[in-house]
Amino acid sequence: MPKDTSNGPTIYARRESEARSYCRSFPVSFTSARGSELTDDEGKTYIDFLAGCSSLNYGHNDPHMKAALVEHIMSDGIAHGLDMHTDAKEAFLQTFERLILEPRGMDHKVMMVGPTGTNAVEAAMKLARKVTGRTNIIAFTNGFHGMTVGALAATGNKGKRNGGGMPLQGVTHMPYEGAFGPDVDTLAQIEMMLENPSSGLDAPAAFLVEPVQGEGGLNAASAEWLRGIARLAKKHGALLIADDIQAGIGRTGTFFSFEEMGVEPDMIPLAKSLSGFGLPFAALLLKPELDVWKPAEHNGTFRGNTHAFITARVALEKFWADGRFQKSLAEKAQLIEHELNTIAEMVPGAYLKGRGLMRGVDVGSGELAGAICAAAFERGLIIETSGADDEVVKVLAPLTTSEETFRKGFEILRESVATSLNNHKIAAE
Repeated sequence: MPKDTSNGPTIYARRESEARSYCRSFPVSFTSARGSELTDDEGKTYIDFLAGCSSLNYGHNDPHMKAALVEHIMSDGIAHGLDMHTDAKEAFLQTFERLILEPRGMDHKVMMVGPTGTNAVEAAMKLARKVTGRTNIIAFTNGFHGMTVGALAATGNKGKRNGGGMPLQGVTHMPYEGAFGPDVDTLAQIEMMLENPSSGLDAPAAFLVEPVQGEGGLNAASAEWLRGIARLAKKHGALLIADDIQAGIGRTGTFFSFEEMGVEPDMIPLAKSLSGFGLPFAALLLKPELDVWKPAEHNGTFRGNTHAFITARVALEKFWADGRFQKSLAEKAQLIEHELNTIAEMVPGAYLKGRGLMRGVDVGSGELAGAICAAAFERGLIIETSGADDEVVKVLAPLTTSEETFRKGFEILRESVATSLNNHKIAAE
């Protein structure tokens, strides 16, 4: 592929929409990737602590998934099948049932939705309203659920909401755990609002919650708080939707982020690493009694990605057939926590956030966090920020990252923090 050698704006500046974002933080052209590394067209290799924003939990170009996909394509396997029965879909569903649902005692059905996470969220909100006959959804401060209008209404970020271009309705935002500091019991506040007939809060169809808020700054709900939300949902005739799009598929150390927390959501939107290979694939898990759709009542041309069925099945067989992978995640989570603690100690007032392998450091300033990530990129590490003010330096490395690569990446991050702190000190003087 020829490079753009014109003296004017690049092809991206000339033709691609201003909506592009990640490329502004990482202004190079990537040409190949393997495992936890990306390589650009100049031959420079970068450690990837972003992983497609948790869409590549198993790393880039897993050889077993790749081989299965190539075999499927070369044998003229189905590439697109609407929602028809295919051998690829059947094999995925059987494997998902056997390795994920049955061992966890879950009887949820799998609804194929459009290709991205926001499609799964939209389907969940729509179904909750259909089942309950209510319109209001309770979402939470700092939550992020997608950029289509329904999911955007449940999203908290002002900048993203402003892009909607119209009133965003049908959602009431309540404070997430810790929203007003550690000494304020937000669960009690929510319960008071629900119990008070003059609170102005319409009866909810569902509670839509991220057990760990990815874009919102790695706020991690406690088991006690999450159980309290489940209790309130049941008491008030509402459904519990656990958005596991970013926090699921092993990111917090278990396949679902709410495992071992004593809750069983009514619906679970999944996407990002569901395909295992970075291919678009989203689905909604729903309890059987909620499956009241009429045929084609909620549809779309790309309900299920047949190529993603292939790679998703291989991912499940390779990583979730026994407990070895999950055991390795617990070990890596400890390593990440240790390394991030050394980094937090470098920044006055900084502290760790998140859970499992979805961790970061709140450095107190979006400007400082951005400078750290920019300095890291110059040194060969791809890492991004999150939070209301982009104040959290967020680690979303592939779950398959080796200890050696983790330590190398964190060494780069420490160097970048030191440089950025020194530059900020000089600027302040």
